[in-house]
This record gives sequence, structure tokens and C-alpha cells, in this order.
Amino acid sequence: MEEHTVTKKISTDVLVVGSGPIGSLFAHDLHAKGKNVLMVDAGPQTAGRYGEHQKNSFLYQRNIDEFVNVIKGHLHPLSVSTRSDIPTTLDPSAYHYDAAEYAGFVLNNQNPHQKEEDNLGACAATYAVGGMATHWTCAMPEFNEALERTWVDADGKEAEYPLGAQELKKGYEHSTTALKRTTEAYRHSARHQLVKKVLNQDAGFQVSELPLAVERRKDQNEHGHQEFVTWSGADTVLGELADPAWKKGSGDADFKLQAEWQATRIELEGGSADSAARVKSVHLRNLRNLNETAEVEAKAYVIACGPILTAQLLYASELDKKLKLPVGKYMTEQPMAFCQVVLRQEHLDDLEKHLGQVTGEGDKKFAQEAKKRVETYRAAQRKILDEHQDNSRQAPADPIPFPKDEPEPNLYIPASTKRPWHCQIHRDAFSYGAVPPNIDTRLIVDLRWFGLSRPRASNRVEFSERYREGDTLKFRNVDSFDMPQPTFHFQLTKQERHTAGEMMADMVRVASHLGGFMPGSEPQFLVPGLPLHVAGTTRMGRDDANDGKAQVKEERDHVVTPTSRVCGTSNLWLGGNGLHPFGNASNPTHTSMAMAHVAVQDVLSVLKTNTQK
Repeated sequence: MEEHTVTKKISTDVLVVGSGPIGSLFAHDLHAKGKNVLMVDAGPQTAGRYGEHQKNSFLYQRNIDEFVNVIKGHLHPLSVSTRSDIPTTLDPSAYHYDAAEYAGFVLNNQNPHQKEEDNLGACAATYAVGGMATHWTCAMPEFNEALERTWVDADGKEAEYPLGAQELKKGYEHSTTALKRTTEAYRHSARHQLVKKVLNQDAGFQVSELPLAVERRKDQNEHGHQEFVTWSGADTVLGELADPAWKKGSGDADFKLQAEWQATRIELEGGSADSAARVKSVHLRNLRNLNETAEVEAKAYVIACGPILTAQLLYASELDKKLKLPVGKYMTEQPMAFCQVVLRQEHLDDLEKHLGQVTGEGDKKFAQEAKKRVETYRAAQRKILDEHQDNSRQAPADPIPFPKDEPEPNLYIPASTKRPWHCQIHRDAFSYGAVPPNIDTRLIVDLRWFGLSRPRASNRVEFSERYREGDTLKFRNVDSFDMPQPTFHFQLTKQERHTAGEMMADMVRVASHLGGFMPGSEPQFLVPGLPLHVAGTTRMGRDDANDGKAQVKEERDHVVTPTSRVCGTSNLWLGGNGLHPFGNASNPTHTSMAMAHVAVQDVLSVLKTNTQK
């Protein structure tokens, strides 16, 4: 028997689409102010708590390289350029298509329209409750005021950053609390102190602790050491709301998180050359039962599902056309250099000496304690060697002087106008750079240098052409979730390429003081899009004369106002990395959280005003 689609009508104060840290900040803070919140995400729930970081697992903290494949499994490529040439070694009897007639494959985001040379080939989305914060690095630097909050356009005009310094400061403070940002979780480590001493005292660099969203656990292992940490994720921001068993108490507002419900369209109404339009409703579909859909009517709507998927939903709703928004344009991404070094022999031979020479403010105490641990551990391994000289394979001693539970280094050189790139010196899991299982990872240090590109309309993500069949809006090509297929157009300028070369040389200089390059991980540029820090696709800006008008004569140069409200609307806000207007070298999450904090105040103001009417 044929099943018919059933559409539910849902009412709430606030609908939040996307359950990463940004969406979670909106949800938590608005709920705390007594607003009923419905949060939806197209991805499944993958942990006991909503959006928990999967690296909190015992196994992945003991062996970080095991986490690489977890990351790979959660990254869904957004635009895969196809090939029309047939491998010459293919069995002649195998199926092939006529390349003159067919443009290429179209399954699972394979995109015949995507030029390889323009692609952000590694750009991806994570479909899961918690988004990419289920596997992120947790790095939380602030944007440099003179570099990332300043931009001189092609005409030589200096653009003003949309958010004021005081607003941003308050936002940073709120983000720090919400995600438990710290620089202290790894400072006690012998590995951390060795790398810092070699680079600062011996080589003259200026490295410091990488700000991280992490908290060291209080429980101790069998050696009395606090070995493990809790990495922050969306669950950290949600607080008690991250518990699926949470039930509202007397006086509490409602909160519900609905996994595997996809937002497919935003419906606008009203608006003119003198007034803003408003969102009437957002349409959802249940990915576990495609015969079930929902129409949500709310007082306020927040879209925070990543820089590409947020832009995609606006395009699928024709908001770019109706409100003349530059959706997908002014896109930025970071050129990225990477290498891994194996620590130099003399650094480990003289480890205790290095630690004993640490003089940095606040570091000396940690280094002295680390030195004692190393001395004790090295002596214990020497004792094993002496007692089992004839049985060294069955009773092996550890050849590495770092205790097994000594945490990895987490250091960085902040981006600046003098060094316009962000430098991370650490040991972590990404979708690349896994250390072979027969290599001791305590010897390895990762260097990741993130560059900067500036906004221009030609760098963009566009979406598959829209057309109508009767009253139904359709798309020429769709992605795995039946939404318009994204296509990237991204190139660096001559100056940006030159700066990227300087960045690579800088990374090699730093690496040369630490050790030799790991075979297979020599200095290299990574596939464009791999930083997963795309910005600008829904960029923030200011035009006080027109931001509140639904109808304007020319296309705008920004999508949202300084309060993250979509231009020309009265009740729609965006969140996430897509809002950053000038390009960035630093990891963007901390600043995205700060922007969201400012936006929450605007949402509350609008809801209060509407209530009083």
C-alpha cells in the first residue's frame, strides 16, 4: 500500500538548525533565558551525550593515531571532481560511457561541473550531532587585530571590522567559559617543555602554549599521574542539556534535540524596500522516515550548520535571490603546510639537561618536576636492562626517556603581521599524518602552518542551477542529501602564493631545530580545503542604511549584520565560520563563538520587543 507524506506542525520559540558548538551556544544561552528551543541536525547521535568529543575515549588518548580513521570516517567530501578518461588498463569488456555525451559520474557528490584546479578537494562536512566538534583539534586562538580583523581591499580601502573590540572581548570571555579554554593542560609535560625550551631558549623563536578547549581529568593512573583529559565539544557548551535523559524542572523552558532531521527550506513572508521580511517557517524532513516531514513555526530561527551547508540552505530557499545576498561569495580558505619531525638524538640524550636549563616564567617549576620524572623513568629502564641482559626481548626496557604517560606538546606561534600565518607545534590526529604503528609517537612532533587568503567575489562556492516543475523547486544536480550540489571556485593570488612559500620556509626553519623529517611526512602543502576552515560564504558586514530592508537595488556585499542577523530579515540569524569577513590564519572557532554570543543578545532583544507588542 502506498504511504503518503505526513507533515507535522511544530511551534517553538527558537529553532536552531545545526548542533555544533555554535548552534549549541545559541541553544544553551537562549534556553537559559527561558526560551523554548528545538534543535535539529541531519546527522545521527554518535555518543552517549549530545555532541561529545570522540577523542575522550580511553583508547584514542592512549594511541592518538587510532583516531585518524575516526576522523576520516566522519568527513564527507562536498565536491568530487570527476574524470572522463578511462584507465588504459581497464578490462575492455567493462562498462564505460560515452564521454562526449555524458559529463561524468554524479553519485555521492561526484561533480562533473567541478574543475580540479579550482576545487577545495578536501573540503568536507561532518553529519553528526555535535558536527566537526566530535573530532576537532580544540585549538582556540584569538584573531589578531592587525591581521585578521583588518583588511585593505583591492581598491586600497581599509574595511572596518563589523564587531567592535569591546563586543569581541566579551564574546571571547563567554567562549572561554563555554568551551573551557585553557593554556595550562599540557604545560607540565616533559615533551612540551623540551620542545618549548629548544625553540625559545636555544633557537630564539617565540612559541607559547596553544589555547585549547580541554580540561585535565582529576583521576590518576597507576603511576599517580593525571594522564587523561576531557576534550570539549558541543556537549560542553550545552551543559546539562547534553544529557538525553534531561527533563525540564518546574519553571524550565522546553529543550529538544532531534537527530537525523534535515532542514530543507526556509520560507519567507513580507518585506519591502522599507521593511524587513520575516521567516514564516522552516521545513524539515525525517531522514529515518522520508514519509514524515515537519513545518516549524518559531519566533526566531538560527542556522548554524557549517560554512557550506548554511550557504546551501539559504540558496535552496532562494534567499540569495529574494534578498540579494552574496551567498557563497567572498570565500576564504587557508593554504596549509605540514611536516613531522623525529626528535634529534642529542635532545633525548640530554633531556634532563634541557629540562634543568628551562628558565621561562612559570615554566621552571614544571620543567624541574618533569626532569625528576624522566630521571626516575630512565633509571627504571636501565635497571630492567641490567637485570634482563639475556632476555631483553621478552622483558623489554623502554628506549625512550619520556615516561609512557607523558602528554604530547601543544605549542604555537600566533599569527601576526610580521608572520602572517598561524603555527601549531604539537602531536595530534588529523585525517592525514598518521604515524606507522611500529614508530613510537613520543619521538614525533607535528608542525602545521596555516596561511591566509583574502576575500574576493571570484572565490566562491556556487550551487547547482535551480529550476521549477510547476510549483516545485528543483536542482539540476543534488548531493547525497538531495540538496543543491556545491561547486568550488578558489584560487590564490600571486601575493598569496608568494606568502605561502615564505610560510613553508619558516616551517622548515623551525623544524630544523627539532630533528629530522619523518619519511613520508617531509614538508608539503596539503590538498586545498583540508584545514576545514572555510570562511566568508555568509560573511558579516555593515550597511546601516539597507541592512533592515528586504528589497535593495544591488547585490549586497555581506550576508549578515554585526549581530549575525541575515540582512533584510527580522528573525533569522546565522552562526559559524562562514561569517568571518576578512579571512583568517588562526583557527576560527573561538571567534565564531564570540560572534554567536553577540548574536544571542540580539535574538533576546527581538524576542522581548515582539513580546511587548
